[in-house]
Amino acid sequence: MKKVLFISSTGGHLNELLQLKPMFKKYDSYLITEKTKSTISLKKEYQDKIYYLVYGTKDHMLTYPFKLLFNSFKSLYLYFKIRPKVVITTGAHTAGPMCYIAKIFGSKIIYIETFANIKTKTITGRLVYPIADMFIVQWESMLKVYPKAIYGGWIF
Repeated sequence: MKKVLFISSTGGHLNELLQLKPMFKKYDSYLITEKTKSTISLKKEYQDKIYYLVYGTKDHMLTYPFKLLFNSFKSLYLYFKIRPKVVITTGAHTAGPMCYIAKIFGSKIIYIETFANIKTKTITGRLVYPIADMFIVQWESMLKVYPKAIYGGWIF
């Protein structure tokens, strides 16, 4: 069975990613998100198929670069532990390093740009767009911003 890694930061990005839950059963699926009070309960449902990265936000610019660096190394470790054939993500910053690691080692990248953006690129979308094997937008207006994207409609 094909290994598929689903990864996103917490909050709205994770909420969007979890809309793909029916796909989790079709593959040997793994989930990676940030460890917060709201995500720790996911361990009950996903048990040994969920991993956590350190929660970091750009609102704390003093510590954010260190957390991003730590998460990049942890992502490398988790990539080799899981060895997914496909990485599916809704962003944001937590997923960026994993996408590049996965691409370097031959995995396919499917990026779903967030529902929240109707006219502008996200930072992670901008970074992952050039390497994504499939880049999906949820608004038709975003096809002007990402011309090689696929319009997939709303994830909700």
